[in-house]
Amino acid sequence: MNVSLLDAPPVAPSPIGVREAVDADWVECGRICYEAFARLADRHGFPHDFPTVEAASLPIRWMINHPGFYGIVAEQDGRVLGSLFMDERGAIDAIGPISVDPAAQNAGVGRLLTSTAIERWRASGKPGVRLVQIAYHNRSLGLYTKLGMDAKESFAAMYGEPIRARLPGYDVRPGTPDDEAACNALCLRVHGHTRAGEVHEAVASGDLRVVERLGRITGYTTKINYFAHSVAETNDDLAALIAAAEELATPGYLVPLTNGELLRWSLDHGMRVFFVVNLMALGMYQEPEGAYMPSVGY
Repeated sequence: MNVSLLDAPPVAPSPIGVREAVDADWVECGRICYEAFARLADRHGFPHDFPTVEAASLPIRWMINHPGFYGIVAEQDGRVLGSLFMDERGAIDAIGPISVDPAAQNAGVGRLLTSTAIERWRASGKPGVRLVQIAYHNRSLGLYTKLGMDAKESFAAMYGEPIRARLPGYDVRPGTPDDEAACNALCLRVHGHTRAGEVHEAVASGDLRVVERLGRITGYTTKINYFAHSVAETNDDLAALIAAAEELATPGYLVPLTNGELLRWSLDHGMRVFFVVNLMALGMYQEPEGAYMPSVGY
């Protein structure tokens, strides 16, 4: 009896696996990241996080090749389905971005990537791991909560034209290697831990800005944007750093919703709300004791 190939049983797909990301992955991972966030934004009527595929791809390539980041991809039968990156430069690990190909949704890819990262964090012995989650994405909020993370704070991503102004009495200047100790001490006082790796890299790249008041450093930022963090003694110190920024890239900088004073100041100076995000944490978390703005990591 002749058996047609059409009668043969379908070949079951291989299990979804996870491996470390390599440079050759950046183009596909960038495409997936752009399309995943764009599809999500379109579904909810929000503007895109990344304006182009290139804008999503270049940071991913940078993270893949940065020794301070852990990057993984999920794949099946040689096809990349999604990726995750975790910033390991500091005492607290920061997960993100996480993206899954829209064509591979509802297959557990996001859960697999996130749980793999959390397992790596647990094995490291570090006190905490965090991520920033887009508030309108209810499914990711549910996933991270199921994996043990708790929402700690919400933030408005503020964007607009640079203010380019100087606040009297607040001297904003480029940071130097000699400023790193003061910046780290300030972060420790506000958050209970430092972000020394990020501060050091911001000095090297020329992005660190510090504000001096009465002859001492009272605030710093690794750059006023979504991917950088800022710490200060007061809201006025943060306002001075924001006002001095030469450029403000969309989706902007993150202001705690509980900090009504800084939020109003931003709105009064022409800023608008891009969207709202939630900070989620697992492990150590100290309520900040000062003025701050997080990065997209935490």
